[in-house]
Amino acid sequence: VTRLMCMGAQFSMTPFLMMIYVVNPKAMHRFVGYLEQTACETYHNVISHLETPGTRLHAEWSGLPAPEIAKGYWKLPDDATWLDTLRCIYADESHHRDVNHTFASMASDDPNPFVHMHKEDAARAWKLEQAQRLLREHRHGSSASST
Repeated sequence: VTRLMCMGAQFSMTPFLMMIYVVNPKAMHRFVGYLEQTACETYHNVISHLETPGTRLHAEWSGLPAPEIAKGYWKLPDDATWLDTLRCIYADESHHRDVNHTFASMASDDPNPFVHMHKEDAARAWKLEQAQRLLREHRHGSSASST
């Protein structure tokens, strides 16, 4: 039932929100910025409780390991915890909040202030991926030649 309710909400809200974006993109960016701000406040609250000894969240979650998908996505170390994961999610939500509020405040012909940062991130990711591929090839070549 819950899944159907979520799907129904998405089915009804998506066209509505898309129409708002078409008519007034700034209003939609501002709305999403406020949604992201609410998410930031929620994550801040959860992290604060998780870091505070004596709270139920600290007792239940402080020893949980980070999920493997989170370790891969955020390049977390093998010993990462659920708290590390929540901090990464919080940082992402903060960035989304800031980006949406920035777009809500810009004129329609202003240049995107995030393009340079995204190009740098893409170049860094490409170099990291290339280095990892070369390392795998080197290890594979070394193990093949030693047999």
